[in-house]
Amino acid sequence: MFAALARLSLVTRIIIAIVLGIAVAIFFPEFASNLSIFGEVFIKALKSVAPILVFVLVLASIANFSVGGGHSAKIKPIMAMYGIGMFLSALTAVFASILFPTTLLLNVPADAALQPPGSLTEIFKNLILSFVANPVTAISEANFIGILTWSVALGLAFRHASDSSKLFLNDAAAAVNFVIRTVISLAPLGIFGLVAVTFAQVGLSTLASYGQLLAVLIGTMLFVALVINPIMVAFVTRKNPFPLVLKCLRESGITAFFTRSSAANIPVNLDLAKRLGVPESTASVAIPLGAAINMAGASVTITVLTLATVHTLGIQVDFLTMVIVSIVATISACGASGVAGGSLLLIPVACGLFNISSDIAMQVVAIGMVISVLQDSTETALNSSTDVLFTVAVDQAPTK
Repeated sequence: MFAALARLSLVTRIIIAIVLGIAVAIFFPEFASNLSIFGEVFIKALKSVAPILVFVLVLASIANFSVGGGHSAKIKPIMAMYGIGMFLSALTAVFASILFPTTLLLNVPADAALQPPGSLTEIFKNLILSFVANPVTAISEANFIGILTWSVALGLAFRHASDSSKLFLNDAAAAVNFVIRTVISLAPLGIFGLVAVTFAQVGLSTLASYGQLLAVLIGTMLFVALVINPIMVAFVTRKNPFPLVLKCLRESGITAFFTRSSAANIPVNLDLAKRLGVPESTASVAIPLGAAINMAGASVTITVLTLATVHTLGIQVDFLTMVIVSIVATISACGASGVAGGSLLLIPVACGLFNISSDIAMQVVAIGMVISVLQDSTETALNSSTDVLFTVAVDQAPTK
């Protein structure tokens, strides 16, 4: 039986875990509490690996990025589209969160210190103090803003290091990816325990809550794919964007939906870019770079789940603060892992703006894993199809 389960995809196993967890909660509610250990261990494992994951992957990505003079003329506008697209995606998620506020089911300690930021000045003060935190302390305390700062700074410094040092960083990133894949492979067991306990405690009302959360997430990503991206492509190419947009969604988005990995979809995107006339010198840099840092779907996930957490905890924020959340989500999304569920581990970065504890933030990550069957697949489809879409758009842009 275990061998048969191991042969199933992660998505299938998560679906089975959710169904079994609901069944246990309905038919054996008195037994469900005994299963909490599975969910607790899974959340603990996520909390342990997330800081190292962000630090190593961002450091290695920046240290090994090099653009030759032959393609820099097109790489720069592609990178600009990546950044603008992620920010607009996060901003779209802000409006969606305002229009459809979502409440999560969180286990908030009675003595939790949840002080909303008093002013914009206080937010910037917290940001600055987080930026200059000791790197060891930042990792040990899961201060993701400090972790991002140090990983970027060291990544820039390592760009001048020897090739052997950069190779070591790549090997370290691969090793961390292996660890996170191992942790995420345990997701079905952890989700089984989480679902069983949650549904036994609150009943089937959880379905409605997750249903709204999924609707906001997927609806926002579809809006980005079918409205925001076409507008950007039309601005760059000066022609009807939908033939290109739909082709990228069909030939890149569908495969990414099922592989749930932007990295795994790189060969598909390179082949599509080649067939659409993009020079290999441009595609070979832009497509892998996009798989590492172009995460429009991740910025949507981070923003929506963070603001849902803020709404659940009753923290009042103004629109300007939400724009800042969009900026943080955009920056954080660049550090999302290339494996399934990577963006969820960046949620604590944005939650840190509101002094939300790591324990609560990782509960939100666990909720994200429960809905990741659809959320992460849709997110990856948006991320990966946008890589090749923006690359082709810049290549097809009329010359001045």
